This record gives sequence, C-alpha cells and structure tokens, in this order.
Amino acid sequence: MSWGTELWDQFDNLEKHTQWGIDVLEKYIKFVKERTEIELSYAKQLRNLSKKYQPKKNSKEEEEYRYTSTRAFLATLNEMNDYAGQHEVISENMTSLITGELTRYVQELKQERKSHFHDGRKAQQHIETCWKQLEASKRRFERDCKEADRAQQYFEKMDADINVTKADVEKARQQAQLRHQMAEDSKAEYSSTLQKFNSEQHDHYYTHIPNIFQKIQEMEERRIVKIGESMKTFAEVDRQVIPIIGKCLDEITKAAESIDHKNDSQLVIEAFKSGFEPPGDIDFEDFTQPMKRTVSESSLSNSRGEGKSEPKFGGKSKGKLWPFIKKNKGAGPEDFSNLPPEQRRKKLQQKVDELNKDIQKEMDQRDALTKMKDVYIKNPQMGDAASVDHRLAELGQNIEKLRLEVQKFEGWLAEVEGRLPMRTEQPRRQSGLYEAQNTSAVNSCAQDRESPDGSYTEEQSQETEMKVPATDFDDEFDDEEPLPTIGTCKALYTFEGQNEGTISVAEGEMLYVIEEDKGDGWTRIRRNEDEEGYVPTSYVEVYLDKNAKDS
Repeated sequence: MSWGTELWDQFDNLEKHTQWGIDVLEKYIKFVKERTEIELSYAKQLRNLSKKYQPKKNSKEEEEYRYTSTRAFLATLNEMNDYAGQHEVISENMTSLITGELTRYVQELKQERKSHFHDGRKAQQHIETCWKQLEASKRRFERDCKEADRAQQYFEKMDADINVTKADVEKARQQAQLRHQMAEDSKAEYSSTLQKFNSEQHDHYYTHIPNIFQKIQEMEERRIVKIGESMKTFAEVDRQVIPIIGKCLDEITKAAESIDHKNDSQLVIEAFKSGFEPPGDIDFEDFTQPMKRTVSESSLSNSRGEGKSEPKFGGKSKGKLWPFIKKNKGAGPEDFSNLPPEQRRKKLQQKVDELNKDIQKEMDQRDALTKMKDVYIKNPQMGDAASVDHRLAELGQNIEKLRLEVQKFEGWLAEVEGRLPMRTEQPRRQSGLYEAQNTSAVNSCAQDRESPDGSYTEEQSQETEMKVPATDFDDEFDDEEPLPTIGTCKALYTFEGQNEGTISVAEGEMLYVIEEDKGDGWTRIRRNEDEEGYVPTSYVEVYLDKNAKDS
C-alpha cells in the first residue's frame, strides 16, 4: 500500500487531505487549550469556595471548630483546596505535554508539507516541459514531412512536363531532396525527443512522484500517530492525579467518620453548663390559717411585702436565672464572679493556663540571657556582662508578678471547685441562687415575669447577696469608659426591667447592643448615654455588626 503507486494521479487531492489533517491537529490543540482553561477556572473557584468558608481568625466562628462535626467540615475545606491543586496540575501538564508540544509539531509539519509539495510541483513542471518539447518536435516533424511531400510532387510534375526546361526540373529535384532531408532530420529529432520524454515520464511516475508521495504518506502517518499519542497523554495526565484526588476524598471520608456526636454533646455541656442546681419544690402555703406566709428555703420566690400577690409558675420556669447585680458596666470583674459557677471555673482555669505560659516564656528569656551573660563573662571581648543585668532584673520582677497573679487566680479557682471555703459566708440556696443584696429594695421593685417561650422569670429570690454595699459597687464602674456598640436589636416583647442592672423596653423599640449573651441568657443594651442595662435575650432580636463579628 503506497500512495506513490495507488494515488499517482491524485496530487491535488493529497494536497487538500494533508491540509485537512493539519486543521484537525490545530482543532485538537484548541480543544486541549480550552480544557486547561476550564481546569484552571474550576481550581480557582474551588479555592475561592474553600477560602470563603474558612473560619476567620480570632472570631467567634473559630471557637465553633472545637466540635468534631465542624472540624470535619474544616478538614473537608482543606482537602478541597488540595483537590483544586490537582486540577491545576492537570492544566499545567496538558499545557506543557500536549498544547506546547503539538504547537511546535504543527509548525514543523507545515514546513515539511510545504517542502514535499514544492518538490511535487517542480516534478510536474519538469514533465510538462518535456511534454511541450515533445509536442513541438512532433509538430516540426509533421510539418517537414508535408513540405517534403509537396516538394516531391512538384518535382514529379515538373519532370513530366515537356515544356519545362531542364534547369527548372533540376531545381525542383534539388528542392525536393532538401525537403526530404529536413524531414529526415525532424524525424530523428522527434524520435530522440520522444525517447527522452518516455524516459522522463517513466522516472516521473515510477520514481520521483512515488518518492515524494511516499514522504507525504509518512508525514501524514506521523501526524496520525502524534495525535493518537497526545490523546493517550490527555488521559494519562488525568490518570496521574486520580490517586491524589482519591486520597483527598479518603481524607474527607475519614474526617466524616471522625465525627463523634457524643463528644459534641459533651462539649455543649462544657460550654454552657452553669453549675447551678435545679430549683426545689415550692412549699404549700395555707392561706386559711391566720399565720404569716412563709416560703421554704428551697423556694424560688419570697414574700413581696404586704398586699403583694405571689408569682405564678405555669411549669415553664426553667430555673436558668442569673442575678443582675453581678453584672457591671465594664468588661466584668477580674475573678469572673459575674459568670455561673461552671463557666467561671473554666474562665479561671483558662486564665491560670495563660499565666503559666507567660511565666514559662519569661523564664525561657531569663535562661537565655543568663547563658549569654556567662558567655560574656568567659569572653569579655564578645560583650559586656553587666549590660544584661537590667533586663534580667526586669524578667525576675515580671516572673514574680505573674506568679502572684497565678496564686490569686488559683485561689479563686480553688474556691469555685470547693477546695477552699467560699468568700461569702451566706449559705447557698438549694436552687443554687444567692440571697438578695437588699431584701427591702428588691421586695419593692421585683416582679415576676415570663417570656413567651417560658425561658426567663425574675423575682426577688433571684438576687445575689454582695458583701460590698450597692453604692460602692455602682461607684466602682461609673467612672469606666462606656462600651462601644457592637450592633442593634429590636424588642420583640415589652420588658419591665425593675431589678438593678436591667432596663425596661417597649415592644418594637430599636436599641444598641453593647454586650452579647455570654451564655447566661441576658444581653446588654443601651438606649442613650445614660440608659443601659440587661434584658432577656429571648425578648430581643439582635443584629450584630459584621466588624463586631469578625473581631
């Protein structure tokens, strides 16, 4: 099977076919290039998607990633980032191994094709020239033969005519001989040209053209093999990243299997447990007896004074109450006494751990400076040993201060955990709530109320006893800088804030939020510069500023 023998007369069709082959190759290059662009775009979108859902540093959202389910989601985001990287690898490899390689090959192919068809046209032009020479020789031989025939006929006519002189007959005879010789010469030339043409034609159709067409056939077959190899490479580039993509998917599956619902439930307990005991039973009060109404030590409510009716509980009281006067207008007391016991214990433990880390850092710096001082003492030319004494003294003072801080917080921590007696001498109620700071003041202002969902109630038995007088407590925080607003809120229900630390709001009223719910069910809000306080979180709809969320 050879194009040179089978397609010897299909020069023009072969030229069109090979051009079509180059067009197919360029079309495939364009296809692969667009595929690489898609891979890059897909990888970019995956990376942006992963980045979009990554937790922001130092934000509340970052704290949520202590749960196994959210950690699994974070692992999924990280694996998707690696997954995107593999699509970038696909794009890079296809660009270098296919697009770039084929582009260079097409340029070489065009040059080779041009050279082959140039040789073919040159061979065709040569055989056409030989053909024209043969035709010219043939026409000349034909013309000379006719001229010789006419001259012979004229001679014979003159020779037969008795009236013609002998000189005229001789002249006609010489002319006939001349024409006959010219015809013989033309015949010889025609014969030679014919033989030469036949030789050239034989070489053309059996040697030159087959050789040229064979090269074109080989060129076209290399093109076909090249595009086939490129298609294999196209698949292989994808296949090479499949194991890595599989590992990414395996890691996502592993992360999903690591989700522990029991552990997450325990984390919720650790995050929100207040440490209070549920309220005890309320004793029956017999109003038929002419005796003073009393309330058991385990009751949630106390007498509100003469003419006051007792609060009614419809079974919706949750007992998740917290005294208002433990709140302050600043960032909270140093010993975290404004928090429920369990949350306070966690905060104190966290503070102790932070202080211990700070102590360790200071000690490491002191040890390093001590070693430096020893080096200076042994090698004075390297530095003055006395130059580090001042810094060593500062570090010693810092360490001592931090140790005193640790002792102070450890004392509070021991108090919370029951290792030391409580600072307040008043016994805890069974419900875990403190006695009122000022019974008469509380009795005159406290009211019972219940949110629509039954989550919050308030009465005088929910107040906390403070050893410091109320006036001192207020004066302690009045001089502090006002807290910045972190958002706004809308009151869903009317709230009569008559206890210390609370603020009354009307349904539909818009106010500023200055402190989020810390897990005790209360949100701190501000109406203006002089009016701020706490309201139940369920009574308001909070809209935090984006910057506040990210901070």
